[in-house]
Amino acid sequence: MPKVIVLATVATKSEEADFLVARLADAGVHAQIIDISLQANGAVLGGTDKRIAMERAAKTALIQVQTACAKSAEVVVAIGGGTGGEIALQVLRELPITFPKVMVTTLPFDPRVAVADNSIILVPTLADVSGLNGMLRDVLENAALMTAGLCQKSRKGELTDIKQSVGITGLGATEGAIKPLLKVFAEQGREATVFHANGYGGAAFARFADKNAFDAIIDLTPHELTRIHLAGVHATMPNRFSAGGDLPRVVLPGALNFIGLGQKSLVQSHYLERAHYEHSGLFTHVKLNADEMRHVSKQLATHLNTLSGPCAVIVPMGGFSHQDCKGGPIEDANLRNVCLETLQSNLRETISITSIDAHIFDPLITGEIMSKLAELSA
Repeated sequence: MPKVIVLATVATKSEEADFLVARLADAGVHAQIIDISLQANGAVLGGTDKRIAMERAAKTALIQVQTACAKSAEVVVAIGGGTGGEIALQVLRELPITFPKVMVTTLPFDPRVAVADNSIILVPTLADVSGLNGMLRDVLENAALMTAGLCQKSRKGELTDIKQSVGITGLGATEGAIKPLLKVFAEQGREATVFHANGYGGAAFARFADKNAFDAIIDLTPHELTRIHLAGVHATMPNRFSAGGDLPRVVLPGALNFIGLGQKSLVQSHYLERAHYEHSGLFTHVKLNADEMRHVSKQLATHLNTLSGPCAVIVPMGGFSHQDCKGGPIEDANLRNVCLETLQSNLRETISITSIDAHIFDPLITGEIMSKLAELSA
């Protein structure tokens, strides 16, 4: 029985797929190819017809893959360019979150959305997948050895043996508040899992929440509201703020005070007229204005009002992020007041809201978070 399933458009990538299967065999792993070709009988498809054929190929392959994984397959590896890669990703994304998956691709797309909520390992081919050559053979051999290694993983499939943890959202801009929490949880012998709320990590956070991976949530960094409603790149995450809605949840407006944009030379000039700073060579953080803060705070309240579980909100009036502090480049006490007043006006009465005259990194905030979480979990 095959340990590895290889997804490939046999009509155009048979030589490359056969080479990968042979290299897997050299590593002692038996593999089976599943064809994800469009089955167009030589016709050149376009527009709606092509999309329908792609969806049909993905659905057919998924059934075959799921059957194989239920029997003996331990890893799924795919080879694809534009069309084949998109078909393969549809299949891979439907598999369990942590099931081993490898995508060997020319990367004709921004991969962040595709892998935001799934453990898909990307292997760039550098050269096009269009006939074997020295470079591609080397890449495929690397992929075969990686895949063979994944076959040695003792736990297969879904999160069957991972104990529940506290789901926490964070960023570099709020890390100073995350570290003390992790220290407290470690002292309690309790596990916590932090998700990078950068427009992509929130998608994984929501998917894990839906899979009952958490026993409580600390949404310390709802920064992705600014990306979804104002500006900045992000994955689709409609349930980012409602997943795990029956769990005890403590929420803070961490990093809600800035918009995360790209490298400074590419940021639109009207944003650079505001207070801002370069978070790194690739990212520029621009301070919200009062109307924007009012808008995202109201959106946060709207999401929280839909939760069925106990929820508490803590607003650190001394600053929401590492550069929203005394003397910081985006320090703004008025903006924090706008956030507090908007939340107070829009949250339902059963959600408590506490304001504390301290920065989000202050030990007082850590203590209040733990106190509220204990209260909500009782």
